[in-house]
Amino acid sequence: MNTKTMYPNYTKLVALTMLLSYALTALAQSTEDKLFNGKDLKGWKIVGGDARFDIENGEIVGTAVAGTGNTFLITEKEYGDFVLELEVKIESPTGNSGVQVRSHLDPSGNNGKGKVYGRQAELDPTARAWSGGIYDEARRDWLYPMSLNAGAATAYKRESYNHLKIECIGNEMKTWVNGIPAAYVVDTLDTQGFIGLQVHAISNEKDAGKRVWFRNIKLKTSNLVPTPFPSGIYVVNNIPNFLNAYEEQDGWKLLFDGKSSAGWLGAYKNAFPSKGWDISKGTISVLPAAGEESTNGGDIVTKDQYGAFDLSFEFKLSPGANSGVKYFVTLSEKNAGSAIGLEYQILDDALHPDAKLGRDGNRTLASLYDLIKAEKQQRFVHKIGEWNQGRVVVYPDNRVEHYLNGVKVLEYVRGSELYRELVAKSKYKDWKDFGEAAQGHILLQDHGDLVSFRSIKIKVLR
Repeated sequence: MNTKTMYPNYTKLVALTMLLSYALTALAQSTEDKLFNGKDLKGWKIVGGDARFDIENGEIVGTAVAGTGNTFLITEKEYGDFVLELEVKIESPTGNSGVQVRSHLDPSGNNGKGKVYGRQAELDPTARAWSGGIYDEARRDWLYPMSLNAGAATAYKRESYNHLKIECIGNEMKTWVNGIPAAYVVDTLDTQGFIGLQVHAISNEKDAGKRVWFRNIKLKTSNLVPTPFPSGIYVVNNIPNFLNAYEEQDGWKLLFDGKSSAGWLGAYKNAFPSKGWDISKGTISVLPAAGEESTNGGDIVTKDQYGAFDLSFEFKLSPGANSGVKYFVTLSEKNAGSAIGLEYQILDDALHPDAKLGRDGNRTLASLYDLIKAEKQQRFVHKIGEWNQGRVVVYPDNRVEHYLNGVKVLEYVRGSELYRELVAKSKYKDWKDFGEAAQGHILLQDHGDLVSFRSIKIKVLR
């Protein structure tokens, strides 16, 4: 059978099909912005420091230089929504690098060399292993330390090229390292900005001359479809009192809706306190009462009780303030003053005297009050008057973790021999089986000082 005879327009049809195919291919390729042509740094500029950027074998090579600050190779063009993929290799095992996204430049900074600020996907070959974490360069510090997703810590491979994927769509930023989901941040601060490659400043002169290689840089800016994350990865959500679709699907619930006292009662009461607490502007605040414990509105507790859970909350201290978030509060003690429970301490360590009481600092901020000190670096403590993020995770096997601004500061096991030894030395020694109830209420403490809370959310763990 002669196909051309049977179908007179066959040749035209084939030509049209090929033309359409070429057009679709060209369209698909047009959605990928060519950031790097493999030959020179056209479309890029160096700012911030004196580290070198060169082209070798079709790759961008950054070289560390002693005595200079962080140096960035940034795009002259700004980008909003995109998916960026590239491969990176870092020569120094103690080095550091990163990729800036939606970032900005203060031209007058660094003595006229320019100060870069904005979000960065971290590349970290050190023992800390925070590759894929999200850092806010020269502005807010860490947004997503990788202690929030410790399972991804082994994704980065030293002395090898590592594939980094960064997705910025709308208010959401996600990262992957060698295909492993790493960090997830919801943030409204930047909607667009430049992309930048970092050569980090060095503190050890032996690292002078060490290199960072960047290759296979691909950027897609249209026809974007968000890549789903697997369940169970913690999201840093910087939109107050809001859960995104992923969090809702993953089982998170808001304990405070930002507008009302729904879901809360006064401890040992049948209703929410008529005084001593204020709900306004998206926050719930305990009002000052000369620092006296539970003498004004008193503590408030959730109506529901929880066993194994992941609890996250933001808090803001006034100067010298004291409060706490308690868990496994049973209200069975009927004691005067604040209700009994395990307590995530909330305190101005510098000005409140309680920081110097207890044993070995176990009454300081983020500690398990009067039992275990929170081991924290000062850089991860936000200033008084700024929002801090607390987190308490209680696993079904009774392991417990405290976090402050994304960094794990302590862990223990409820009911263990060590835990009971600590209780026996504490102010809770006279309470039978203290902190070992199967479930209990979540409590916000009235300690007579102005402290505000928001973005209180919980996920039941099974």
